[in-house]
Amino acid sequence: MQPTDPDGPTQASLAEGDTHPSADRSASLPYRIGEVIGTGGMGEVVLAHDEDLDRDVALKRMRSTAPSQEAVTRFLREAKIQARLDHPAIVPVHQQGRDADGLPYFTMKRVTGTTLAAVLASGEATLQRLLRAFVDVCLAVERAHSRFVVHRDLKPSNIMLGDYGEVYVLDWGVARVLDDGEQEPVSNEDFGPLEDSTRTGQLLGTLGYMAPEQVRNASVGPPVDVYSLGAILFEILCGETLHPRGHAALASTLDGDGEAPSHRRPTRAIAPELDAACTEALAEDPRRRPTARELGNRVQGYLDGDRDVEHRRALAATLVASGRKALEGGDRAQAVHLGGRALALDPDSADAAELVMSLVLEPPDELPPELAASVRVEDLRGVSQRSRRAVLPYLVMFGILVPSALVIGVQSWPLFLALCAMSVVMVGIALRNWRVRPVPVAVTMTAHFITLVLVSQILGSYMITPVVICAVLMSATQLPWVDERPWFVIAWTALATLFPLILEALGVFAPTTRVSSTEVLVHGTVFHHTVGAGLAVIAITNVVSLVVIALYARRIGHDRRMAQHRLQVQAWHLRQLLPRARR
Repeated sequence: MQPTDPDGPTQASLAEGDTHPSADRSASLPYRIGEVIGTGGMGEVVLAHDEDLDRDVALKRMRSTAPSQEAVTRFLREAKIQARLDHPAIVPVHQQGRDADGLPYFTMKRVTGTTLAAVLASGEATLQRLLRAFVDVCLAVERAHSRFVVHRDLKPSNIMLGDYGEVYVLDWGVARVLDDGEQEPVSNEDFGPLEDSTRTGQLLGTLGYMAPEQVRNASVGPPVDVYSLGAILFEILCGETLHPRGHAALASTLDGDGEAPSHRRPTRAIAPELDAACTEALAEDPRRRPTARELGNRVQGYLDGDRDVEHRRALAATLVASGRKALEGGDRAQAVHLGGRALALDPDSADAAELVMSLVLEPPDELPPELAASVRVEDLRGVSQRSRRAVLPYLVMFGILVPSALVIGVQSWPLFLALCAMSVVMVGIALRNWRVRPVPVAVTMTAHFITLVLVSQILGSYMITPVVICAVLMSATQLPWVDERPWFVIAWTALATLFPLILEALGVFAPTTRVSSTEVLVHGTVFHHTVGAGLAVIAITNVVSLVVIALYARRIGHDRRMAQHRLQVQAWHLRQLLPRARR
């Protein structure tokens, strides 16, 4: 299987170039020539069959029928460089010769597979498979460096992954031998039209994978290959290229130190040791880059399960410090994020556990917008739940009024009907709060107030009224708006207590209280007061009312206790997940 990605074929440099050599040149070669499997600016690779050894080989020959001596020299130089690099990941050269026209050729092992560029584009390979191949590439490049050879054009399209796990570094056509001198001649016939690969003006390499010093046309050495390896590793980790394609890569490359993969793709679970290794390989200063072997060893260490515990602990400590700083600056969400990352790096970090526990269990002074929205939703749920339980007390009040009227008779029909009407209104408000959406607080508290004023006329302002006021406050103070305004609670309570007395003093209601030197007489103005039946009704009314209110109060207290209980259970489970924080 031959690669099909546009960046480069299997065993040749890519570029548009001359026309193919004439077919009669093949007759002079000691091989049976097959199809073209790769083309480049100054050469082409064809499939050939070695009749003597009965094997297929890849034969590379000059494309032009009249190349310059400079082109011939470069062609032969590529064969010699590749031949001296004996490594399993570097395609071996079998033979060198000349055809009938005196033009050079050389044969290589025929390799099949898919380029790394095509594999990355498909997204089918696992990260472990890609990293294992990357380690093999690093070792092959290190072998070249040990023989004083710099590839200068490492990129995914020049790396082939074989069908059976093989890895090959291809295209040594622009490699540089370090003891050959600083500059090498560049001929225009060596290259095709300028795109984003192989050559930019007088620069040898591929835009987006060239090191900054390579772009500046400065003296190059092994660090330029390490930078290219870092760009390839970045692409493996992020799923996208380090620099934009085309000429925009020039400015991006010269912009400074390479970007960390974790910064580009924070949503990916990029291991910190791979992140650090890639960032160091992309350092602008060549002296700060590791060697190809060191880079490969660090990736292999990750694959072997060596997670560099001390390095992780140091990173976790740094994240905890950053989290506390973010918390001091008011960025609670960032603090939680950093604390979580610190725990992921070092699950035994007591400092990280302490930070996370404090963030989870201690509420902030000002809630973040998304958390405030969540709290509002929970408040509405609480209002609905309490309103469902408030339906019963108001139904009981209505249920007491009607039998009382039948037993002892009604003295003031306007007050009696108003009480019945308000009972129905309060049941309606409770049902609406429960099943639809909350009624405005002002409406609810006004309805409570009117009901209390009317209730005060049943047995006077000093009998049932204080108990009902307490019951109303137990429910009303659960509303966020009321709970956040203590002045309103005080004012509403005082007014609900005194307003019936004021209305009596103004003559709106008949007096319900008479004070003498020896007694305080309290009576109602709604019902008649016959001694036997009246006392029975009063006794039953008080008992039923107090029992209902007591059950309502107990339920509110139970809900609060269960909420605290759930919080404690959640906190306990969280403590079991986290390491023990220092006390």
